[in-house]
Amino acid sequence: MAGSPDSADESHESGGTAVRTDARDDGELRAGLRQRHVTMISIAGVIGAGLFIGSGEAIATAGPAVLISYLFAGTLVVLVMRMLGEMAAARPDPGSFSTYADRAIGPWAGFTVGWLYWWFWVLVIPVEATAAAVILNSWLPGVPQWGWALAVTVVLTVTNLFAVSNYGEFEFWFALLKVIAIIAFIVFGALAVLGLLPGAAGDVSGLSRLVSNGGFVPNGFGAVVAAVLITMFSFMGTEIVTIAAAESSDPARGIGRATRSVIWRIAVFYLASILLVVAIVPWQDPRLPESGSYQAALEVLGVPGAKAIVDVVVLVAVASCLNSALYTASRMLYSLGRRGQAPAVVNRTTGQGVPRFAVLGSTLIGFLAVIANYAFPEQVFSTLLATSGAVALLVYLVIAVSQLRMRRILEREGSEMPVRMWAYPVLTWAVIVAIPAVLVYMGTREGSRFDLAMTAIIAVAVVIVGVVLARRTRDRSPG
Repeated sequence: MAGSPDSADESHESGGTAVRTDARDDGELRAGLRQRHVTMISIAGVIGAGLFIGSGEAIATAGPAVLISYLFAGTLVVLVMRMLGEMAAARPDPGSFSTYADRAIGPWAGFTVGWLYWWFWVLVIPVEATAAAVILNSWLPGVPQWGWALAVTVVLTVTNLFAVSNYGEFEFWFALLKVIAIIAFIVFGALAVLGLLPGAAGDVSGLSRLVSNGGFVPNGFGAVVAAVLITMFSFMGTEIVTIAAAESSDPARGIGRATRSVIWRIAVFYLASILLVVAIVPWQDPRLPESGSYQAALEVLGVPGAKAIVDVVVLVAVASCLNSALYTASRMLYSLGRRGQAPAVVNRTTGQGVPRFAVLGSTLIGFLAVIANYAFPEQVFSTLLATSGAVALLVYLVIAVSQLRMRRILEREGSEMPVRMWAYPVLTWAVIVAIPAVLVYMGTREGSRFDLAMTAIIAVAVVIVGVVLARRTRDRSPG
């Protein structure tokens, strides 16, 4: 009945942040994402430009043993997603792990990981905008690269300023195209490796290239660990579904499906496709780091127009990642604002429940980074980008520690947990031990030391601010 409390005030509580289904401007988000949006975001959230381009650098670093790197990183992501899924299904929240860290560890932890995660995605905006601009400029050189970067960012920013369903609809089609492209590559590559592809250039059948060029681990296991650092960046984004699901009508269902399907998604999209690449392309081939793994494989197979095909797929992947970066950064900023850890203005929403100032604030910083990229490409921007080097691992570490403590809180409160972590707490502790070990190893490698140092500097600064803010909040609170 119109005007009844139920119809005008329908909402679900999400760990302190209500997500409503009505259309009033009360500073709350709206449940505007459909299940098909959440499903496709969960399927393709793990597929970014890093798979099509960055994987080539990982293969050049570790050789065929890059499969071990992807297996290790993928296993870590599966475990972390299961832990995050347990908390998110029980307490859906657009702040996701930042909110859980706030409750399980302390306000300083939620503040720190929230701002670090926001910083990561804000820096993704210029990276993806520039990547899209390079492709578009090669097609239409009359428009300068900065013009294309600006145009792409503006278009996706505008779509994110309207109903959240716009983000969901764009991401649905972006994701669908990425999935189709990867499946087509896997089918095409598998036929070539099995010797069933008529007209393939050269002899690419069999798996002999996995051991014929210096062995399976040609550069030693140190290179395998180094490749893990590259692959971790590619996997960042898997957790977005737990943020997006909070704006759907049935978050627990969407999160449950996403966490249960992450295993086959990583196995198919990453392990299967990378296995085919290393079986087709010699790992020393210079085209791998220069052109990316997919383009190198298609060129080895003699596919006409390989670059054009990959450019279209990468452009879709880049647009998808940029779209998600704008969405994710704005929701994390909004959540920080709701907890008093960001300026209150970011809490304001439109009549359709979109946190407009959070979107615009995140985009503004992204624009400034784009300008820095073109004005000082070898100075400011490279330094900024280095600060995001270990953020993925730090975020995963906080998720593991939060789940270790949050499980006890949820059980004490008698909360329903549709998703549960496997072999708790053994696997949780395994992740907590493994991540610092990888970070320590980063400090021993010349190529990773600067990235780790920059991340540590930013993290320490944010932690200090977070501790001061938490103490002030505590001192002002009654009792």
